[in-house]
Amino acid sequence: MIRQPSGVVDRSGVVAADFDDRFEDLFRVGYRAAFAIVGVRADAEDCAQESLVRAFDRWPKVEPYANAWVARVSANLAIDRTKRRPRHSTAVPPASADELIGQREAVVSALRQLPARQREAVVLRFLVDLSEADVARAMGCSVGTVKSATSRGLEHLRTRLGREQEATS
Repeated sequence: MIRQPSGVVDRSGVVAADFDDRFEDLFRVGYRAAFAIVGVRADAEDCAQESLVRAFDRWPKVEPYANAWVARVSANLAIDRTKRRPRHSTAVPPASADELIGQREAVVSALRQLPARQREAVVLRFLVDLSEADVARAMGCSVGTVKSATSRGLEHLRTRLGREQEATS
């Protein structure tokens, strides 16, 4: 487990004790969100760390909804990372790639095609496992909007992934 460096101080020169206490839990949330998208442990750790750096910098504003905020930022960083990655990553040779890697790539591809709001709602709700209320706070909308966005997003994913599965069968 990666730990926060000791002696990290905020702008006033005082260690942010609340941030320090929540660091490990926040890292786990950020890591899970990123790993569900990128599927590479090192990349997920990088996304989680970057999201925590950004959270620390904005801690007084972010603290009331830190879990949702870190999950959202980490997921967005992971999506950005997958967009920059070559189509066939050299991390896993195509000859040794198993079925799970192919399924993960299909899900990431389908997620990329969703409108941003639907993608955020689906990732935060089902990949990061946040409650509807936490997702609503993170997205700055109502719980009803979250329900609508996740419902539409899941329907698009089912349709898209169903077509891809039929094409490979």
